[in-house]
Amino acid sequence: MDKSKVREILDKVKADKRDALTAPEGKLVCDAYGIKVPGEGTASSAAEASKMAQGMGFPVVMKIVSPDILHKTEAGGVIVGVKSADEAASAYEQIIANAKKYKSDAKIVGVQVQQMIKGGQEVIVGAMTDDSFGKLVAFGMGGVLVEVLKDVTFRLAPASKDDAASMLDSIQAAEMLKGVRGSKPVNREALQDVIVRVSQLVSDFPEIAEMDLNPIFASETGAIAADVRIVVNFAPKAPRYRPDEKAVVTSMNRIMKPKAVAVVGASNEAGKIGNSVMKNLINGGYKGKIYPINPKDAEVMGIKAFKSVKDVPDEIDTAVFAVPAKLVAGALKECGEKKIAGAILIPSGFGETGNIEGQEELQKIGREYNIRLMGPNIYGFYYTPANLCATFCTAYDYKGSTALSSQSGGIGMAIIGYSRSAKMGVSAIVGLGNKSDIDEDDLLLFFEQDDNTKVIAQHAEDLKDGRAFAEVAKRVSKKKPVIMLKAGRTAMGAAAAASHTGAVAGTDRIYDDVLRQSGVIRAKSLRQMLDFARGVPILPTPKGENVVIITGAGGSGVLLSDACVDNGLKLLKPMPADLDAAFRKFIPPFGAAGNPVDITGGEPPITYMNTVRLGLEDERIHALILGYWHTIVTPPMVFARNMVQVVNEMKEKGKVKPVVASLAGDVEVEEAAQYLYENGIPAYAYSTEIPVEILGAKYQWARAAGLMPK
Repeated sequence: MDKSKVREILDKVKADKRDALTAPEGKLVCDAYGIKVPGEGTASSAAEASKMAQGMGFPVVMKIVSPDILHKTEAGGVIVGVKSADEAASAYEQIIANAKKYKSDAKIVGVQVQQMIKGGQEVIVGAMTDDSFGKLVAFGMGGVLVEVLKDVTFRLAPASKDDAASMLDSIQAAEMLKGVRGSKPVNREALQDVIVRVSQLVSDFPEIAEMDLNPIFASETGAIAADVRIVVNFAPKAPRYRPDEKAVVTSMNRIMKPKAVAVVGASNEAGKIGNSVMKNLINGGYKGKIYPINPKDAEVMGIKAFKSVKDVPDEIDTAVFAVPAKLVAGALKECGEKKIAGAILIPSGFGETGNIEGQEELQKIGREYNIRLMGPNIYGFYYTPANLCATFCTAYDYKGSTALSSQSGGIGMAIIGYSRSAKMGVSAIVGLGNKSDIDEDDLLLFFEQDDNTKVIAQHAEDLKDGRAFAEVAKRVSKKKPVIMLKAGRTAMGAAAAASHTGAVAGTDRIYDDVLRQSGVIRAKSLRQMLDFARGVPILPTPKGENVVIITGAGGSGVLLSDACVDNGLKLLKPMPADLDAAFRKFIPPFGAAGNPVDITGGEPPITYMNTVRLGLEDERIHALILGYWHTIVTPPMVFARNMVQVVNEMKEKGKVKPVVASLAGDVEVEEAAQYLYENGIPAYAYSTEIPVEILGAKYQWARAAGLMPK
């Protein structure tokens, strides 16, 4: 890779005050980075074009060369299939005439004469600069199809060879690359190499804002780019402020595990936020020191109050703000002077209402005094190991190992309600609101080293610094499952997000691809995020891909099979003959082995036990999906207790596999599902989809974390 050659070209473009490279310059950049392009030259007359084409050999492609005309086809600046010297001369004249008609003041360098590439699959490799994620590399179907089908996938740049390989399989037309209807498969190594080189190029030169190699002709022998388009920006956006990771963890530990909390705006008056926060701190059982800050009252709820945090004689770790927006900046300065680690900014009236200036003032104060800001416009946070309810919402004390966060207060309340109802213990629930400072990657850094947290689930309407999040998530997700509900997936949803918190939702496909690249499990709905948060951590990690369905109802077996396909799960098919015979010993003649194993609805409890025991014993089976049908012969709680008994029995023998269950029946199945869940088997009444989605999420995490055998 010849960086000096690229620098020379870009310096010339900058000196010319241009925002794009010409096609010949683009070819030179590709040559410098080992990206194959056809032989070509630039002609400045019809005679020169004719001679140049003859030297290359026909057919050739001819294209306008002008820094003022980027979309050459629209300008009539491209003629393909030129087959003779005379045609080349005529094509030159026609292209020049079309260009002048399209843009009369365009600077015309000449006409590019290029070898015409024959055959192969047309694909595109490109790069772009995203406000949140920075440099991204793209791959998809090329030519005119890229605009029609929009079948493109993205990865953070620079991309690894593994990233590039995954891109080839991530587009909808992936099968076309493998060869269809007699066509030969493309050279995957060559395409991967182009993706890696383009991603490295745009990473090495941040001023390259956009790059398109379209079309690339991919064949069994290689990949060659027929057209190169490079757009530059010599005044790139300044990088977002990003504190050192060690400093973040130090601050977050003081904020989330404080020895002392100040309530700025503490009140004795019921109904005020400052009163609610005080009640939650006291009634929630927080054992640290509480310092009410109130300029008028000597005491708040029986605790000595201070006029300012600066009057408190002891060290304070966290300050919870419950004052009007206009008073926040002044109080925040005092917190900074007191060397408080973090400010929990409950007040609204900042960026979400258009008060950008007010929010920027808080950011400036925070950075000046090294005080981290949570919010503004939030409900506060909970950290259950410390019995800390630093919020004006309801108190919460159902402890567990799941940490959740939300950008929205309403979503935060839904998280609290579901967690309590489903008896899902949490380690933390955090509101992020406008995210003037602390955001999702700061929380990931804290929860990564927090022994009380085993899984992290986050709701976000945007990512202020998507690249920072992705880099941290890629590491954290290898240790602990990271689940994200990214709101604003649709145009309408994105518009709602923008009006709600001042967020600007990025292209959803980019989020989808980058989250997957980072090992993050993406939830499609609030309920799915909560179900994943509840179920994924209790499932053991699978040791292989083979899934078997055991069901008492053929209909549920079909739906469960569909759900497996939807969630990327592989059913063990065909069932090995000896295993098929072993299952048939336990089921009636009118049942069905194969996969699903249909034991039929009228079977006694022992049939469920025998077939599930066999499924757990056989090493060729790596996960089980159970479909229960409510009958008097095997009542719901009998089924549930028997399944727990068999799973525990096998666990004692070292046979540990993920098991999920779908229960169909009368209301008694609800109690049975809860019992199964409490004993390590994610189970759902009235749904074939949810338990399989949870199993699929566990598999997705295990694959991304490198925990699955290859």
